[in-house]
Amino acid sequence: YKPAEVKGKLPAVLVVHGHWAGARRDPVVQARCLGLVQLGFVVLAVDAFGAGERYSQPARGTYHGALYGSTLWPVGHTLLGLQVYDNRRAVDYLSTRDEVDGKKIGITGASGGGNQTMYAGALDERIQAVVPVCSVGNYQAYLKAACCVCEVLPGALRFTEEGDVLGLVAPRALLVINASRDAYQFSPQQAEISMERAQSIFRLYTAADKIRHRVFESGHDYSKPMREAMYGWMAKWLKNQGDGTPISEPEIKVESADDLACYGEGERPETFTLLPQFAAREAKALIEKANRLTPRHAEDWDSTRSFARTELTKLLGGLPKPPRAVVKLDRTQTGEESLTTAGRINSEGDLLIPFVLAERPKRPEQQPIALVLHLDGKTKAVQHGLSTALVKKGWLVAAPDLRATGDQRPSGDSVRTAPDHNSTEHALWIGRPLPGQWLFDIRQMLDWLVQQPNRDPKRLAIVGLDQAGPLALLAAAILHEQITAVVAWNSFTTFMTDRSYADGTRMAMLVPGILKVGDIPHLAAFSAPKRLVLANGVNPLGQRLGERVFRDAMKFTSDVYKAFKATERLSLLGDSRPDDIAAIL
Repeated sequence: YKPAEVKGKLPAVLVVHGHWAGARRDPVVQARCLGLVQLGFVVLAVDAFGAGERYSQPARGTYHGALYGSTLWPVGHTLLGLQVYDNRRAVDYLSTRDEVDGKKIGITGASGGGNQTMYAGALDERIQAVVPVCSVGNYQAYLKAACCVCEVLPGALRFTEEGDVLGLVAPRALLVINASRDAYQFSPQQAEISMERAQSIFRLYTAADKIRHRVFESGHDYSKPMREAMYGWMAKWLKNQGDGTPISEPEIKVESADDLACYGEGERPETFTLLPQFAAREAKALIEKANRLTPRHAEDWDSTRSFARTELTKLLGGLPKPPRAVVKLDRTQTGEESLTTAGRINSEGDLLIPFVLAERPKRPEQQPIALVLHLDGKTKAVQHGLSTALVKKGWLVAAPDLRATGDQRPSGDSVRTAPDHNSTEHALWIGRPLPGQWLFDIRQMLDWLVQQPNRDPKRLAIVGLDQAGPLALLAAAILHEQITAVVAWNSFTTFMTDRSYADGTRMAMLVPGILKVGDIPHLAAFSAPKRLVLANGVNPLGQRLGERVFRDAMKFTSDVYKAFKATERLSLLGDSRPDDIAAIL
């Protein structure tokens, strides 16, 4: 957007949208663009990565979060980070424009756009005026709410809070706008906590006049009064006009979305990089790098694996020291073919992990143990055909409700098609991805199980059903001294996808940066030379792989077992039944 008459160089404002249905072309977003340009600013409005015309199938109301935006996590990128990169490039572009004064650039946006505004303003010192709207609260407030993938900064609470990020804007100009009836995480009360911290930082720079907090009687919006407050702020700090108080909005008329389209129907180039395709490209490079670690002999892999375990533990947030196990068992229930006992074991702090034990009425003297995992909880795990088959073979089956699963699943945890959206993001904020927390629970269960009389610690299997398959592999990789056999049943064989993950995919398993350690075949190879059964593999879209494709996908794992001369201890089964797995174990 350029003023009708341009004389000399003008200040410019980068306008970033949030989760409005029309992205940069939405009437709410257009309104501030049109207001700014009529007040003498050059304006650049961009579609965020994965939104608007940058979505796989452009349409109103598309969403770049949940299982779409999280395709970036395994490769170590975040949607937030790529938005910061995009907005830096937008400032680069504005600075090349003949009509733009590169020393007078501002940025504003609301909701997710306000989030972009805060981070771009904090990290790009070329931006002189920063106005986030209906987005500022504090990180701890996010732990009680849902937020988009584009707002998640993994591990942030390990090193900072939002007030410090706002403080990075100092001594440049910052106006924070909140709405009185906004959601908890964006509420004026939560924003005030961050503002107090930021104001103290601005005072250190003797720039107290360059930070202001305005609260409007409104819901989540970028309303006309909010826009007028922003106009006044931009005029003061980018044009040296006025005192920063609101400026009345000129009359505006929004354009049709079609008129603002960069591409007509079917005109977008096939080479246009979409978010999942970018993630797949990055994933491919990381997987190729990991594949180059194929060992020539067992000692090769022992060295590689030792370093990788350390890195993997870091990615998972570390494993705190466990408490002494305290277990309460309920009365044993007698069924036709098995005995079941419910119980609870202590985990971290005051957390309790419910579990079920299942076994034959007549147990062997030294009973093998199978810890069976399902991300829908203990009931799904213990009722699975593989658990039934193991009990028939004399195994003790232990099935826990890992935290945030089964009966412990938080209410309202799902967003769109991601069933564990909120609990996954909350775990990332504190720098402890859920799989790392689950490993703590698993270790606590294993430590207790092997101490029970008549159990055989030399036959301790961990079984991951469906999406818990990768979790079983992670457990075997990190808790390798306890586990003697591993099963991943009906589990996906790679984190790499050039499309959104299948509906129902657990976001928790998309650990940020995990592909920097390795893909599923590399994680599986950590188990060598132990008994490893990989059965009925699927791709990230949930489609079952044929046996040949499955074996090709797991070639790295096979090569590692060959290096250990232990190929007989690796079973790759493209189409198997529970009884087959129980017989192998």
